[in-house]
Amino acid sequence: MLLVRGPNGAGKSTLLRVIATAVSPTYGSGSVLGYDLARERDQIRRRTELLGHRTRLYEDLTGSENLRFACRLYGIDPAGVAQALRRVGLAAVADDRVHGYSQGMRQRVAVARALLRRPDLLLLDEPYAGLDAEAKDVVDRAVAEAVADGRTVVLATHDPTRGGMAGRTVHMDGGRILR
Repeated sequence: MLLVRGPNGAGKSTLLRVIATAVSPTYGSGSVLGYDLARERDQIRRRTELLGHRTRLYEDLTGSENLRFACRLYGIDPAGVAQALRRVGLAAVADDRVHGYSQGMRQRVAVARALLRRPDLLLLDEPYAGLDAEAKDVVDRAVAEAVADGRTVVLATHDPTRGGMAGRTVHMDGGRILR
């Protein structure tokens, strides 16, 4: 796991969005998972999941329906939906509509969706935002599980209390990696 630290505005989100091919780099070149960042964007997108600041959930659907919908989009067996919601501590509210969820609950559903897809590369941009300590621990366990499952995780945060399981840490400021 790679931990990307830095203050707000340091460029962490932009870096993750470039890696996910959501935005194009302004200069330079690179590869992600062995694929050229400029020429093989579709290959990268098929293997990568970006959990950004927006949860991308449908408010009128339940937590369970949101995950089942994601399964259909990605061709995933929906049998794991209940387990994914248990993993993030939301089994009791799985059939409640998302519009009634707190921001922290929405974030946990989004984490469950990202993990359910089982991407080769999981990009997490401030996944602790809006979460209480217990929910932050849920995210940490989910990240540890993804790493143990052999997936690559890049986690960007300015929260100094999180990311202890990282194998490597880089610091950003002003759009540059400092170390």
